[in-house]
Amino acid sequence: MESVHQHSRRGFLSQTGKLTTACAVIGLAGGGAQAAPASAGRPSEAGASTLTDRHYYLSDVRLEEGFEYDGDTVIGTRTALHTLEIKDGKIAALHPANTAPPAGVPRYQAHGQLMLPAMRDMHIHLDKTFYGGPWQAPRPRQGKTILDMIALEQNLLPKLLPTSQQRAEQLIALLQSKGTTVARSHCNIDPVSGLKSLEHLQRALENHRSDFSCEIVAFPQHGLLHSQVDGLMREAMQMGVHYVGGLDPTNVDGSMQKSLDAMFQIALDTGKGVDIHLHETSPAGVAAINHMIDTVEKNPALRGKVTISHAFALTTLPPDALAETASRLAAQQMTIASTVPIGGLMMPLPRLSEAGVFVMTGTDSVIDHWSPFGCADMLEKANLYAQLYRGSDEFRLSRAMAIATGGVLPLDNGGNRVWPKAGDDAAFTLVGASCSAEAVARLPARSATFHRGRMVYGSVGNA
Repeated sequence: MESVHQHSRRGFLSQTGKLTTACAVIGLAGGGAQAAPASAGRPSEAGASTLTDRHYYLSDVRLEEGFEYDGDTVIGTRTALHTLEIKDGKIAALHPANTAPPAGVPRYQAHGQLMLPAMRDMHIHLDKTFYGGPWQAPRPRQGKTILDMIALEQNLLPKLLPTSQQRAEQLIALLQSKGTTVARSHCNIDPVSGLKSLEHLQRALENHRSDFSCEIVAFPQHGLLHSQVDGLMREAMQMGVHYVGGLDPTNVDGSMQKSLDAMFQIALDTGKGVDIHLHETSPAGVAAINHMIDTVEKNPALRGKVTISHAFALTTLPPDALAETASRLAAQQMTIASTVPIGGLMMPLPRLSEAGVFVMTGTDSVIDHWSPFGCADMLEKANLYAQLYRGSDEFRLSRAMAIATGGVLPLDNGGNRVWPKAGDDAAFTLVGASCSAEAVARLPARSATFHRGRMVYGSVGNA
């Protein structure tokens, strides 16, 4: 059994082709469908249709075995080749590298590719995007308020709705090509689109229910109070939406407490969770966070069911206030969803994690009227996290991947392998890298993505 970190990296890289270094898309003439570049990929017809066996073996999968040390310092990662037995969407067993399957059970070949946990994009807007159509940059944002952007969106939504389902499905394909099989999508609930955006998104997700999992947040993009959509939001809850959304209760709705209380009341009345966009960095943003924590403390039914997306007000807190707020967030099992922003708003994500707050990440916009930069690549988010928070060594690079996978890592902090193991969901991606640290640092292309045992993107060899 092979088990050396020093195994030739030329071999790994020769199997992967080029690294994923760009996220641009190519608009086709006539406003037709948009093709992703080779590095982003599309689910190949062979990959999407041939490996759907309910029981099979996957040979020569590279798994992490433990850390290598120089004294107390982690300096490398040991790996070994294994054969995975996958059955009914689960990892049934891990076998030695050269194990042959029983008669009648097919075997496929991973060619020494490293197996990483499937990625999770936990903040994306699948329902409104320019992706899948010709290139279109957003209009200038200089001097524009969020209310100005809402007014722009009111004119834009009718133009997007006729193709929103198809574009959502193109985005799902892009996510799968980046190793993501689980997402949480915010979906507009507003007077312009009514429930149409939701209906279109649900149809797209229904077409992919065997190869992609997605929670939906009913998102009052034009303000819960400002656009008077309480009734529509409640209808959305009855249509199977998982979370009640909200938006900047002071800047958009003009009444922090009234807006937040209305949002929470919908959640309490329907038994749903909450996931609110909170961009405000003024003292009102801090007040909103405190009010939300107070509300969860008073309503135990909300504990563990509330996410604050963005939460930029946390960047304004002095250390002592941040520590207190983080402790309160952790006590109520509240989650922070962050896009890992760069620039002036450097979120205190490591401090939140150290305090026990669950932190997850997501794309947010993918080429829409808000931003042209979203790449739908969670491994890139881990890379950005490592760069921002000075995680350039082997140990911290490997830990940075947790933000992309919902906390799932192959090795625990002590270097013990904790994933994959028998009984785990067969949700993973294969990459040409020697270890997690290299994958986070170098962003290799994903060669195959699996969801519930089914290959949903890419290809593997026949053994």
